[in-house]
Amino acid sequence: MSATTTDLPIASRRDAADARHDRWFRWLLTATAVFVLVTLAGAALSMLWGGRSVLAHEGLGFFFSTDWNPVEDKYGALVPIYGTLVTALIAMLIAVPVSFGIAFFLTEVAPRWLRTPVGTAIELLAGIPSIIYGMWGFFVLMPVMREHLIPWMDAHLGPLPVIGPLFQGPPIGAGMLTSGLVLSIMVIPFISSTMREVFLTVPARLKESAYALGATKWEVSWDIVLPYTRSAVIGGVFLGLGRALGETMAVAFVIGNSVSFTASLLEPSTTIAALIANDFGEATETYRAALLLLGFVLFIVTFIVLALARLMLLNLERKEGNR
Repeated sequence: MSATTTDLPIASRRDAADARHDRWFRWLLTATAVFVLVTLAGAALSMLWGGRSVLAHEGLGFFFSTDWNPVEDKYGALVPIYGTLVTALIAMLIAVPVSFGIAFFLTEVAPRWLRTPVGTAIELLAGIPSIIYGMWGFFVLMPVMREHLIPWMDAHLGPLPVIGPLFQGPPIGAGMLTSGLVLSIMVIPFISSTMREVFLTVPARLKESAYALGATKWEVSWDIVLPYTRSAVIGGVFLGLGRALGETMAVAFVIGNSVSFTASLLEPSTTIAALIANDFGEATETYRAALLLLGFVLFIVTFIVLALARLMLLNLERKEGNR
């Protein structure tokens, strides 16, 4: 009886210590989450504060004007915003189906001895610095575009109605289409690796049941694998889109860095990140303020894209009954 009585204070002290450590651990995790939010908000607000003079001078016209002339202190962000969105869209139109094909090949079609080396090689591509992709685009892809693809598109796609103006232009090689191709190659490893990992989570019995009923590989991928992993696939796609929106050096090599507005995908243009990277080091006070405000715009665009992705995932989870 005495031993039991003696053990009670020890157990009570141990429980109190465990509760105290649990509170400290919870506070530490909360502090890390708050630190991330404060850092993001601080970065955004500091860029907005740095560009306040240009925003006060140009007003909302800064976001809709195509006039970018530092000599006359006139700044309009529409050209780099348009170039950022268009190049990212081109990249995703190419990268998403290619990534899906790679992921399905590695999980369903490729022999087992080939899956590991090919999967590892694709993941290693994600670690290549972006400047290497930019140099490859400048020295290899741009000559191919200039000598072969652009003349063909100008001759065959340029005369078409509606889409014709998108494929008209001189054979320079630099432009939004070339940038989109380079970006697609950059984001394919990220998206395909994500798709491959989530495809592996599909229960084997679901696919085997479909095959037993006579389904083809295409039917299994479209009707079984993709619906089962839809939320994760969409999340991976939007993460790749976020990477494409913010890419700098690879785009700066191949887009031409022109601030003149053009609807053609074959003519030089610019993006927000490329314009900041090229001009920030030599910018004067007012010009630097305009570039800082552009950085804030890029932050907002990326935030909106990722927020829409999150809302889409929540909507899918709600429809699937997970919430």
